[in-house]
Amino acid sequence: MASKIEFVEFIAEQLREAGEITYRKMFGEYGIYCNGKIFGVICEDQLFLKITEAGRRLSPKLSEAPPYKGAKNYLLVEDVEDKEALTELVKATYQELPEPKPKKRKSKSADN
Repeated sequence: MASKIEFVEFIAEQLREAGEITYRKMFGEYGIYCNGKIFGVICEDQLFLKITEAGRRLSPKLSEAPPYKGAKNYLLVEDVEDKEALTELVKATYQELPEPKPKKRKSKSADN
């Protein structure tokens, strides 16, 4: 069952104070970004955050689970109603994640 866009938009609205929140459809589900950096995924109307030390410290009771078959574990955030706690968790997770690598441009071959 794919995630509903209404749930994705709700999560983005809940997190608007964390930074510029965007999302992108990926493999029938959604990747979610803060200031251009992916910090989690939304699968089957559930929010999964990348595991960081800061995330574990802030929310030690969150369970770990793979968002889809064959994926590594993420933190499963079941309480998405607490806007302040969710924003704090996402900010801490975001800050600990590495910056995205710049995309390489395709160079034109001299043979063309």
